[in-house]
Amino acid sequence: MAEGPFLVIGATGMLGRAVSDALRHRGSPHRAATKAEVNLSRDDSVLTALAEVQPSTVINCAAWTDVDGAEANEEAATELNGHAVGRLAAACRAARATLVHYSTDYVFDGQGTSPYPVDAPIRPLNAYGRSKALGEQLIAAESGHGLHALVLRTSWLYAPWGKNFVRTIASAARQRSTLRVVSDQRGRPTSAEHLAAITFALLDAGASGTMHATDGGETTWYDFARRIAAFANPACTVEPCTSAEFPRPARRPSYSVLDLAETGALIGPLTDWKANLDSVLARLEP
Repeated sequence: MAEGPFLVIGATGMLGRAVSDALRHRGSPHRAATKAEVNLSRDDSVLTALAEVQPSTVINCAAWTDVDGAEANEEAATELNGHAVGRLAAACRAARATLVHYSTDYVFDGQGTSPYPVDAPIRPLNAYGRSKALGEQLIAAESGHGLHALVLRTSWLYAPWGKNFVRTIASAARQRSTLRVVSDQRGRPTSAEHLAAITFALLDAGASGTMHATDGGETTWYDFARRIAAFANPACTVEPCTSAEFPRPARRPSYSVLDLAETGALIGPLTDWKANLDSVLARLEP
């Protein structure tokens, strides 16, 4: 990994906090920039931060993450997840800084029956997926002109803090006797802290291009919720339902398991989601 300082963009978000914590634990020089300090939609703030920090590596944790909200605000989601990322990539290329960026399993169509390899065709089902796919494409274009980048697709992200499925289900289970959760969507949960660890392991290994980074194993939202509820309130019953019974503005892929073979070959087996979840559940913030 490069020796120079790191610039973390979106450092106060769920993933940004995990990445910043990991850098502190590593003792790596870095600047953890808030949205007020580095706003991806403002090129001047990006260029100012690059000039001030002179980072060897920029880790972009800023994103539009409201999947359903993107359906009504696709232009705004596309600006932040797509065009702004392209401009960031161009600025990093000019500054000779490595760019680390996070993408999503939602760039795939969900029609698969086996884990999606990195080079599987991109066919997003919703506005959020389209916005993230554009970000990937613009980074790839800059990489063709000399940018060194690592794009990590991840899925079902959670942490002891922030707004996420684990904290939502744990809170609901404490307040209600019964929950209904969709059982026909399958993927890989990902601890934000584990994703941060994977990120630095891949950087240490010299990884570049597009790779997949999640917890090991796979599950459904229903079985994920059952394990959360069993910890939060064993008296709460979790019942399965179909996606059709729980309509949302944005279509979700029914199968979005990401193939981890290339990542595992570089850094070894990835910790199973159950172990990571149990660790997070024991440290949930109120």
